[in-house]
Amino acid sequence: MCPSFLCRQTKPGRSSQQLTELNSIFEVLEKHIFNFAKEQLMKYQKILMLQLSEDLETRKEFENVFDCEDEEQKCSRESFLKITVDFLRKINKDDLAEHLHKGTRMLYKLKSNLRRKAQYLFQGIENPGNKSSLNQIYTDLYIIVGETGQVNQEHEVRQIERASIKRGRPDIKIRQEDIFKTSSGGKEAIRTVMTKGVAGIGKTVLIQKFTLDWAEGKANQDIQLTLPFSFKELNLVKDKKFSLVELIHHFFTEVKEAGIHSFEDFQVLFILDGLDESRLPLDFQNSPILTDATESSSVDALLTNLIRGKLLPSSLLWITTRPAAANQIPADCVDLVTEVRGFTDPQKEEYFRKRFADKEQASRIISHIKASRSLHIMCHIPNFCWIIASVLDFVLQNGEEAELPTTLTEMYIQYLVVQMKVKKVKYDRRAETDSQWDAESSQMIESLGKLAFDQLQKGNLIFYESDLTECGIDIRAASAYSGVLTQIFRENRGLYQDNMFCFVHLSVQEFLAALYVHLSFKKSGVDLLNEENETQWLCFFTNMPDLASFHKGAVDKALKSPNGHMDLFLRFLLGLSLQTNETNLKGLLPKPRSDSQANDETIKYIKKKISENTSAEKSINLFYCLRELNDCSLVNEIQQYLSSGQVCAGKLLLSPQQWSALVFVLLSSEEDLDIFDLKKYFASEEALMWLLPVVKASKKVLLCECNLSDQSCKALSSFLGSESSSLVELDLSNNDLQDSGVMSLSAGLQSPNCKLETLSLSGCMIAEEGCISLADALVSNPSHLKKLDLTYNHPGDLGMQRLRAACHDPNSKLQDLKYGLKIKEVICCHLKHCFLPADWTLLEIFCSLFLLNPRLSGCNLSGRSCEALSSVLSCQSSSLRELDLSNNKLEDVGVKLLSVGLESPNCKLESLSLTGCLITEEGCASLAKALASNPSHLEVLDLSYNHPGDSGVMLLSSRLKDPHCKLETLRSETSFLPVFSLKKDKHYSGSQIRSKQK
Repeated sequence: MCPSFLCRQTKPGRSSQQLTELNSIFEVLEKHIFNFAKEQLMKYQKILMLQLSEDLETRKEFENVFDCEDEEQKCSRESFLKITVDFLRKINKDDLAEHLHKGTRMLYKLKSNLRRKAQYLFQGIENPGNKSSLNQIYTDLYIIVGETGQVNQEHEVRQIERASIKRGRPDIKIRQEDIFKTSSGGKEAIRTVMTKGVAGIGKTVLIQKFTLDWAEGKANQDIQLTLPFSFKELNLVKDKKFSLVELIHHFFTEVKEAGIHSFEDFQVLFILDGLDESRLPLDFQNSPILTDATESSSVDALLTNLIRGKLLPSSLLWITTRPAAANQIPADCVDLVTEVRGFTDPQKEEYFRKRFADKEQASRIISHIKASRSLHIMCHIPNFCWIIASVLDFVLQNGEEAELPTTLTEMYIQYLVVQMKVKKVKYDRRAETDSQWDAESSQMIESLGKLAFDQLQKGNLIFYESDLTECGIDIRAASAYSGVLTQIFRENRGLYQDNMFCFVHLSVQEFLAALYVHLSFKKSGVDLLNEENETQWLCFFTNMPDLASFHKGAVDKALKSPNGHMDLFLRFLLGLSLQTNETNLKGLLPKPRSDSQANDETIKYIKKKISENTSAEKSINLFYCLRELNDCSLVNEIQQYLSSGQVCAGKLLLSPQQWSALVFVLLSSEEDLDIFDLKKYFASEEALMWLLPVVKASKKVLLCECNLSDQSCKALSSFLGSESSSLVELDLSNNDLQDSGVMSLSAGLQSPNCKLETLSLSGCMIAEEGCISLADALVSNPSHLKKLDLTYNHPGDLGMQRLRAACHDPNSKLQDLKYGLKIKEVICCHLKHCFLPADWTLLEIFCSLFLLNPRLSGCNLSGRSCEALSSVLSCQSSSLRELDLSNNKLEDVGVKLLSVGLESPNCKLESLSLTGCLITEEGCASLAKALASNPSHLEVLDLSYNHPGDSGVMLLSSRLKDPHCKLETLRSETSFLPVFSLKKDKHYSGSQIRSKQK
């Protein structure tokens, strides 16, 4: 129909106006039809290129998108496809018409099927009533560039705890749609990406969202085929043989039906989800080399060759895994490692506010979770947020005054009870007042507990029919379990209706495993953790099972675990022994009785293990175990010491238990660990070794004047070379490290993992050999260190030559290299090495003749030294303006002697530092008296890390009221107190005391 024909259908007198309007309309219509036709033809050309072209670069030019269609668009597209195919046949291109028809059908069918599978997210169990639109509820997961090469040595919960500490280095965040995009500055294309994340953190949902966006034409349309595989389905064909083409056809029938047998000439993405669930050996060393995608071999050989790039080297690969299995893939096969971190703290709060409509209720829940370190950490995992929300929702339905669970064991017991009550009412059709623990329910939980324990021992999270048979569970019974315990046990069906089972989260499996072991011991005295079952024979001769021995064996076994896989299991096992927890499982467990005596013995044993354990980091899980047993005595004790300032002043000698408790408290604190200053605790090498886990969590570490030796450097070097290091600034000034220590440190500096930007080694007795090792480290790893301070050392000519050469390296980032010596500072630097306690006259001569600002901090001086210094201050010819006596054991007796000199009218001292000199109220009183006698010179007085007491601070502060007093700054800092700058101005009134940030 043309515009003129339409005009003839209108009323007379309006044909000219109608014609003009219709001309305009048809111009627009022509443009839209032309664009539609062009767009569709480009798509068809791409499909034909996909099937026929041998020129990869030519094919890549065609990267337009397949839009998400509504029904009208779909009809239009299908009609236009028919027109195009008809025209191809009219010009005798029947082969192209057939290829286009099949290829288009295949792509649309593949995308449609993937879209159908990926568009919903199931909460708890896969049934129509439990699904939500993924696009509507998806929250961007926190994905960062991760770390490679490290073998997992700890439980996943511990990894979450470590990640919850704010890191020094900013994370490099990645959007899921940009996962294969080359970074700006990256030279090589990314072929293989590995995404790590703990169980339940959202890896599969991430894959699901990526696939959905591709299928809907929203992202990554340069990828022609996206083929998502899961290892749990690949396990079902592990004993069969395929070619790679046949394997693709087996799982994606759409591709087979389209007759596509070659994938070399276009871009295909293979997604391999759940490497940790693989039952395939993945033997990269001995697997035969395959380069032909049509050659038949084992599934294991196909995957290893695909990952190595021998098969389809132009394809892309995306592998997801829990951290424990990441090292199964050789590092040289992975171009980019990313990590899913789960919920951030704001996202946790957002989740619970969405989950609970009542704002007051939501606020109470959020406050409760924040108050429990264990619960708050676990909420990084989205699955755990869902678990905890289910429990708290149920508990709060019983009334606002209901007591909320505070430990992990309490939370999971409540979770189990909630699910069993749902089963009783919804499926068994029984009254709510009836017990949920009838014989059938108890048997069901015992069977699932046995399955959980046996498979946990093997490291399996996915179970097949053979696994169930080993545990004595019939496949039909397992299906029944998954049908009624929908939020505990889940059944998945594979491509060909093969049954696979799993628990809804690893922590649920660990809890049920611990419950089964605890139940077996309580009922029959059998210790399932002891292969010889000695406890069983013990119980044969006694009436009382030895619970304490049972617990001790479990603690020992968990501590021996090389990767900490029993850590959470142990927390649950110990927590289940509390009478309150056993009461909540009344009906499932034998009649609860008090095991307080046995638990007390267990607590003593755990504390003994903490004392024996040389690694404070290894002991951290033991503190969480004590928490599950409701024992916080060690933590409370160290917190009291911190609050009183005893730890900060270095006055208190800590036991190994207390050291471990201090590490636990510092790492569990919500305070940022960006800056760690060892002198706030103890300026010693022993303290550094105990507090290394805290050092590892810090961005800036201050270790100056801490009496460190080359032994400390070995520990620090190992840390600097680790991938988890977030350290960017390290101050080791004025420690006797010497060349041996610096050479040890250099080994860490030259590691490609070292990210250190600032290093201070001032006054560390470093000679030529040490400087040469530093220069070599800078050459090996020139891309990070920006500032290096080597003042007050002896680098020698060759050392300086090598350091300057390293600086001039075009790849070097070093911008600031400090070196050099001055006679005054040299004398101070060496006083602690050449000065004997009896040489007070020598000290007096040095200070009065050579030095304006002697650096005498950390020189092992005692109160007797102050007598000589007092003489210098009183001398008429004294030129001292600044005196640093920090970190010497002067005590009150020394300060009293020093005050005599300060009182002298000849004293011209302007700045005096007495940090960490063990001064109390008595010493402060003598200082206040000196300031009253001679108020006209001293401007800065630093009494940080001492014990001035209220009266001492009051006496010193009162000097500020003296109109002649020049004192401007009085510092009295501890690790938990701010720095106070007490300033007097011309119109001072007693309340004008201003605080200044450190």
